[in-house]
Amino acid sequence: MLLDFDRLGAWKWVLVTITALVSLFLLLPIVFIAALSFGNSQWLIFPPPGWTLRWYRDLFADPRWLEAAWTSARIAIAVTVLSVVLGLFASLALTRGNFRGREVLRAFFVTPMILPVVVLAVALYAFFLKIGLNGTFLGFILAHLVLALPFSVISISNALEGFDKSIEDAAILCGASPWEARFRVTLPAISHGLFAAAIFSFLVSWDEVVVAIFMASPTLQTLPVKIWTTLRQDLTPVIAAASTLLVLFTIALMLLAALVRKGMKK
Repeated sequence: MLLDFDRLGAWKWVLVTITALVSLFLLLPIVFIAALSFGNSQWLIFPPPGWTLRWYRDLFADPRWLEAAWTSARIAIAVTVLSVVLGLFASLALTRGNFRGREVLRAFFVTPMILPVVVLAVALYAFFLKIGLNGTFLGFILAHLVLALPFSVISISNALEGFDKSIEDAAILCGASPWEARFRVTLPAISHGLFAAAIFSFLVSWDEVVVAIFMASPTLQTLPVKIWTTLRQDLTPVIAAASTLLVLFTIALMLLAALVRKGMKK
């Protein structure tokens, strides 16, 4: 028995070491990018010969970068709202409905998560080009909505499946209408699922680059597309500064989500 405990302890340290090495491998590129954003060289050189905040000043002084960030924010907010609303109705149908083809419909909703993003981007580009939505604000929203909706459906469906429907039925028996019971009883009970759907939808739209490259136009670009196009044209450290802020914003949003979810559990 002592030998078994010794073996378990040894395997535990092996797993911890492997996890630490994998985490280090994944995080080091981000650390390098952050360090390059403070380097005083006009090229992306590591290690930087010196340190400066010049590239952050240049970033905030350039209206093209600010416009790209504002475009990403507007698209992400619109996608988040639509994704949560549509995901809620779709999840209600998938979890409460009893109709033929329900599982096929469920699989259809998660298809964008399985399909290679390049294939999806080409398909959306060809379709939107025919109907005149390519390079438009509405086209961006619809394209990102296709990618974000599966996350909403999964998050909200899981919350609904874990909710005791008898509580909703009790509210109806007490005089509430079916929709009133859903809004006043069910929605507060599955708020964690709605919040998770909103966070994932926002991040999917905010960080998306492949589909956005196909949808972009010279006058309408998201922040990831702006980073990509600038990277192809000029290896300025402003790209590193923009990437660092993008990563920090994503991390801050995830931490906020964790804190809110912890507060919901209390």
